[in-house]
Amino acid sequence: MDHTDRAELICSPETLIKALPGLVYCARVDRHWTMEYVSEGSLDLTGYHAHELLRNNLISFEDVIHPEDRETLRDEIMLALHQGRRYAAEYRILHRSGDIRWVSERGAALASGESSMQLVAGHIQDATAQKQAEATYKEAERRYRSIFDNVIEGIFQSTPDNRFVTANPALAHMYGYDSPEELVHSVNSIDSQLYVDPQRRAYFLEIMERDGLVINFESQIYRRDRSVIWISENARAVKDANGELRFFEGTVEDITKRKLQEAVAQFQATHDSLTGLLNRNALSRRLEAALTARPPNRFVAVLYVDVDQFKYVNDSLGHLVGDQYLRIVASRLCSCLRECDSVARQGGDEFVLLLDDLASHEDASFTAQRILTGVAQPWRINDIDIHVTCSIGISVAPSDANDADTMLRHADAAMFRAKALGRNNYRYFTANLSNDRAGRLDWINRLRNALAKDEFLLHYQPKVEVLTGRVVGVEALLRWRASDGSLIPPGDFISLAEETGLIVPIGDWVLRKACLANRAWQAAGYHPVPVSVNISAIQLERADLVDKLTEVLTETGLPPQYLELEITESALMSDVSQSIATLERLRALGVRSSIDDFGTGYSSLSHLKRFAVDTLKIDRSFISNITTDRDNAGIVQAVISLAHTLGLMVVAEGVETADEYRYLSARGCDQIQGYFTGRPVPAKELLTRLRPLR
Repeated sequence: MDHTDRAELICSPETLIKALPGLVYCARVDRHWTMEYVSEGSLDLTGYHAHELLRNNLISFEDVIHPEDRETLRDEIMLALHQGRRYAAEYRILHRSGDIRWVSERGAALASGESSMQLVAGHIQDATAQKQAEATYKEAERRYRSIFDNVIEGIFQSTPDNRFVTANPALAHMYGYDSPEELVHSVNSIDSQLYVDPQRRAYFLEIMERDGLVINFESQIYRRDRSVIWISENARAVKDANGELRFFEGTVEDITKRKLQEAVAQFQATHDSLTGLLNRNALSRRLEAALTARPPNRFVAVLYVDVDQFKYVNDSLGHLVGDQYLRIVASRLCSCLRECDSVARQGGDEFVLLLDDLASHEDASFTAQRILTGVAQPWRINDIDIHVTCSIGISVAPSDANDADTMLRHADAAMFRAKALGRNNYRYFTANLSNDRAGRLDWINRLRNALAKDEFLLHYQPKVEVLTGRVVGVEALLRWRASDGSLIPPGDFISLAEETGLIVPIGDWVLRKACLANRAWQAAGYHPVPVSVNISAIQLERADLVDKLTEVLTETGLPPQYLELEITESALMSDVSQSIATLERLRALGVRSSIDDFGTGYSSLSHLKRFAVDTLKIDRSFISNITTDRDNAGIVQAVISLAHTLGLMVVAEGVETADEYRYLSARGCDQIQGYFTGRPVPAKELLTRLRPLR
C-alpha cells in the first residue's frame, strides 16, 4: 500500500463525518424530509439511531422538528433553493427523551444526476448551549436596560473633551431635558454649559487623571432652564486594551434637597429661630475671631442690649405681638450697624452686638445712640402705638478684656447698671462694675433682710390742688437706707424686687406703713387727705389683693376713702379682664384708684371707659418742656379733656417750674405733683404742709 492509498483510508469521507459533531444528512425535499443518508451523530443530537431516521423507518425528520418551527424552516429552505443559494437556520427539535433542543443547520441543494428527485444535504449541530447563553445575555441586557432607563440616579458616559456619549432618561430629566438624545445633542461643552463653576470640570478631570475615579464629587450645575441644583458624581475612567482612555462612565445623584436641609440645619445651629439673627454661640465664635484678628490701634466693642419693660408688651398684648416686636427690634438693630458688624439674640429680650475694627471708643457711643433712637421709635399694631426703650452696656477691647466670655460679662454688667440708672441709656463698663453681676445674689439677700432689719422707709410727696394751692393728697415713695447708711434709690432695686417676687412682701409693708402714717396724721388733728401707694403688676395679678387691703385697713383703722392705689397703665393692660374685676372690687370697698404714668402704655379709649378709676396721672415725660414742645402740650391738653369727659380727676406729675404750673392751671389740670410744690419728705416733715382741723 502506497502513501496515497493510506491517506485515502485515514481521511475517508466516513471518517471525517464521524469526527464532525452533530448530524450530516442527505434528504429528499418532500413533506417528510425523508432521509437518504444520516450520519451516526444523529443519536447524540436527536436520541434516534441513524437507521431509525433513514427513509422514515421509525420516525421522519419532519416529526423531529418542533411543530411550531416546521413551517418557518420549510419556507426558509425552499426560498434558498429557489434562489439557488445555501441556507442556514436555527430551530428547535424534539429529542427522543422529550427535551426540546435548539439546533443550527446549514445546507444546500444536491445534484441528483438523472433522477428527478430533489435532494438537499447539510450539517445539523446542537445549538442549545449557545441559545441559552444568548438568552442569558439578552436577559442581562434587558435588565441592564431596564435599570438604565428606570433608575432614579443619572447614568452617563462622557469624553475628556467635555461631551456626553450616552445618558439615561433620569439624567436627562435631572438636567431638564426631555430625552437622553436631546441632552447628548444639546450639551457640547460640559464645563461651561453645566457647571456653575467651570473649574469644577477641570478638577474632575484632574482627579480622574490621578486616581482613575471620582467619589462623591459634589458640584452645582445649571439645568436647561438655568435653574441651579446640587449633584454628586461617582465615576471611573474606562480604557481600552492598550491602556488608552476611551471615556468616563458613572452615576449622578441630585442632592439639592440634602444640601438645602444641611443649609437649614447649619442656619438653625448658628441663628435664632425667631429673629433670624445669629445665636449666642455663633456670636461668641465671631467675637473670638475678631479679638484674635484685631490690628494694633483698633478696637472691638460688645454692646449688650436689653429691651426695657418688654414683659409688659408680652403680658398686655400677648406673646404673638411680643414676638413680632422682637423681630422689629432685631431689624432696627441691624439697620444701625455697618457691614462688618454682627448682631445676635442672646435670649428673651436681650441682644448682643459686635462692633469690629473701631477707630475709637466714641464709635461705639455713636452706634449706641443710634440704637437708643431707633428702638424708641413707636410701632403701631392693632391701632396701638407701642413705645419701648432699651438699655445698653458696652465693653471695649483691649481696655476692658481680650477674650469673648469676659467681654460679654462686662457688657452685661454695664447694661445692668444702665437699667439701674433709669433705663433708655447706655453705660460703658468700668472696673467697679465687675462685681455687680457677681454680687447679684448678695443684692437679693440684702433685699430679703431689709424688711427684717427695718431698712426701708417712706417719704411722702404732696399733691396740690391747682385752684387753691392746698395739699389734697400725698404719695408714699419707697426708700432704702442700707446698713452702711447709704440711701439706695428705688431705680436700683425695684426691678430686682419684681424679678425675684420680693415686691410682694415689700409692697405689703409699704401699704401698711402708709396707712398707719395717714391714720396717725388724722389722729394728730390734721385734715384728712388720701395717701397714694404704688401697686406693681405682680401685686395686681394676685387674687388676694382686695383681701389684703381689707385686712390692712381694718388693722390700721384707716377709712378706705383715704387710701388710693396708683397702678401703671401697662400693669392694668397685662390682663384687662382681671384688672376690670379688681378695680370694681376696689371701688366697692371704697378705695380710690388712679392710672399712673398715663400715656406711656397701650390702653385704648374702650378700655379706659371700663376701668373703674378715679384719676389719671400724666407721666412726667409729657410735662417736661411743655411750654416749648408743641407735641407734649398737645398730648397733655388731650389727656385733660379726655379725663374730664370721662369724669376723672387729672394729676400732672413732675412739675418743676412756675411756667409749667401756670400752663397746666390755664388748661384745667386739677392737681399737680413735683419739685415745684414739694419734694418727697419724711412723714414728720410733711406735717408742716398739712392743714390742722379747726
